[in-house]
Amino acid sequence: MSSRVLYAKPSITELEIRYATDAVTNGWGDKCYEYIQKFETMFKQHLGVKYAISTSSCTGALHLGLAGLGIGPGDEVIMADTNWIQSAAPIIQLGAKPVFVDILADTWCLDPVKVKAAITPRTKAILAVHLYGNLCDMDALLAVAEPHGIAVIEDTAQGIGSVYKGKRAGSIGRFGVFSFHGTKTITTGEGGMFVTNDDALYEKVFTLSNQGRARGETRQFWSNTVGLKYKMANVQAAIGCAQMERVETLIKRKRGIFFSYFNLLKTIDCLQMNPISDVPETQPGYWMPTVVFDKKLNFDPYKFLETLKQNNIDGRVFFYPLTMMPMFEAKKENVVSYDLYNRAINLPSYFEISEDGIKRVVDVIANLIKEKTRSSVAV
Repeated sequence: MSSRVLYAKPSITELEIRYATDAVTNGWGDKCYEYIQKFETMFKQHLGVKYAISTSSCTGALHLGLAGLGIGPGDEVIMADTNWIQSAAPIIQLGAKPVFVDILADTWCLDPVKVKAAITPRTKAILAVHLYGNLCDMDALLAVAEPHGIAVIEDTAQGIGSVYKGKRAGSIGRFGVFSFHGTKTITTGEGGMFVTNDDALYEKVFTLSNQGRARGETRQFWSNTVGLKYKMANVQAAIGCAQMERVETLIKRKRGIFFSYFNLLKTIDCLQMNPISDVPETQPGYWMPTVVFDKKLNFDPYKFLETLKQNNIDGRVFFYPLTMMPMFEAKKENVVSYDLYNRAINLPSYFEISEDGIKRVVDVIANLIKEKTRSSVAV
């Protein structure tokens, strides 16, 4: 059988191993934060922001940021229905309510018109998730939010490498959060980052992240408030430092994988892929190349995953609308969200995937479309 085509796998080199080994060997005592501080500095310089706080997960970073904004019971946060559950989880854990609106059919990100219609006196934030590295229309969202004094937050868990009008995704809103899960473009195994340019918000989040201990407090074990603990380990940060030294190479490779798929698939009818922006200085990061099949093909994502598996290829389904899940009230008026999930697949995009591996995936897609088209003609 041909070699397995993985859907995701990090790019780990001798550099990451060397830094991690140094952290394990020497990163203790008064050196226990050295790689953490270095990683935060490298990340904020890459992003062009004033502040960065590393965390144990993107979920933790989002929880800290929302808490820093004072979001709590009775408040509402508008977000896209098509999402991973952890974008909504911290909102609920703080006692606030996620308000789910529909997405745009081309970017699969928040529809600004739907966002505007969903604003109420209780709305405290808009959560802009750059899904699969695609980009939200940040100018439109900021314009909707500004008259109401609403914070626009960027969930950039999947958006490292994405650039919006010359600004890196995550650096535009009131704050941004990132994921370094093992599937992401930059990884520390698990981990996340909170970033902001807001001085006052940074101080609040710093205190919360430091278990309630304010900067400059001289009393040992004295907390000024009840805080949280989402700290990143020094050894994780060491891996992150190595990844940041290679960040442009990793981003370039992700884009290269997407365009290898795009160039092979663009002549095949009945498919849509991640958008290619025509806005100046705007470029998606293409974390996860994705295909959406035409409605007339009557596509079944789980049958297709089984076909991929038979060819020793991995894949992933598209995100479900969150309001389909039992903990939320259904919102079938979110027609794009309720349509896309059942006819889309995330394609393998690990860093070492070969052109032959990409061609194998494309051949399975092409054969499926031929079979579906033949069946529809026969009927």
